[in-house]
Amino acid sequence: MATEAEALTGGDGEGVVSLGDGWASDDGSGGRAADKAGQGVVTAFGQTMKMLRVRAGLDREQFGRQIGYSAATVASYEQGRRIPSPRTIDRADEVVGADGLLSVWKEQVERAQFPVFFQGMAQLEKECIELLMYAAHVVNGLLQTEEYMRALLAMRRPPLDQETIEQRVAARLARQDIFDRRPTPLLSFVMDEAVLRHRYGGKDVLRGQLEQLLLIGQKRNVEIQVMPLECDDNAGVNGPFTVVTRKDGKKFVYAENHASSSLDTDPEQTVLAAARYGIIRSQALTPRESLEFIEGLLGSL
Repeated sequence: MATEAEALTGGDGEGVVSLGDGWASDDGSGGRAADKAGQGVVTAFGQTMKMLRVRAGLDREQFGRQIGYSAATVASYEQGRRIPSPRTIDRADEVVGADGLLSVWKEQVERAQFPVFFQGMAQLEKECIELLMYAAHVVNGLLQTEEYMRALLAMRRPPLDQETIEQRVAARLARQDIFDRRPTPLLSFVMDEAVLRHRYGGKDVLRGQLEQLLLIGQKRNVEIQVMPLECDDNAGVNGPFTVVTRKDGKKFVYAENHASSSLDTDPEQTVLAAARYGIIRSQALTPRESLEFIEGLLGSL
């Protein structure tokens, strides 16, 4: 059984790495106690930022102007209600003359913006050279529009508080930098047709989501495919999963269910998952057919 640390650093351990019982789907995004484990880090960072701002003789409005945000947003950062980007942290460090006292928090704060169960996967997304993703319920988080994200988050029961929703939206949007990263990873998405027909958030939200899929599907490193409802054979009936290949060639399989999330590091299982994904891809519409299919759905709204 590999530990999470071994899984992400290439240790010799192999097996299924449990990422916590406080499950909350990345794409549907729920929220339980384990999701708030990083709140202490965010709160401590905010207190440090406030202390250094006050020491520099700046009120929130003055500080906000220099880092490009409103006084209200600065207050949210300092109170641990919002999480600043790494770039914002570096700028804040420069403005208050902290000599790295704020910048040193970047990695911890960035990790804290994700639910505990997803932090390992978030790190792998930053290091991968290939991602293969099969979705059966909702559009994959990397492809979601902000409006679609908010619609999904608003549907959670029990309801999420607004601050958690804002943090989840910001974190998921930040992950989409993967599309512009250099060198560009190879990204493949297969999703069931039903995913594209659910009007989560209403017709306008779905319209915007379909338009985004068409735009992202034009990228040279991205392939989007649709598994049609009329297909009588689907190797993905066991549910959604992601196969990640890291720069060193090591593969991981990430999967979620109602009770837990896991990264499988066993070589046999990762090879089988990659093979299963290949079968799924062969059963789905081709990328060109899929974009034409999405265009048809968009035209019918």
